[in-house]
Amino acid sequence: MLLQALVACAGVMLRPVAVNREMDITGGRISAEASFTFRGTMGIDRGVSVGFRAISLRLGLDTDTDPEQINTLMALTELYCVVYQTLARGVPATITHERA
Repeated sequence: MLLQALVACAGVMLRPVAVNREMDITGGRISAEASFTFRGTMGIDRGVSVGFRAISLRLGLDTDTDPEQINTLMALTELYCVVYQTLARGVPATITHERA
């Protein structure tokens, strides 16, 4: 679900940036991959951390836009994608319990 949120957020941010900059993008694909080990996540090996070790976001765009503008588009998408920024920067997180 985390990777789906990342892909969705990147797509939602990429499109308006492209429109604002008058970039003609006729299609494309956004995908995300992550690496992790089940040994940590399943509690098999307590020496292995739980969670993703690395995340990769890939943008494949159908466009004749020049590479410099594509680089700008990618940089702005990265800058304004809340999910990407949250993952890249890391934030304090807590978990609490309250009676239902």
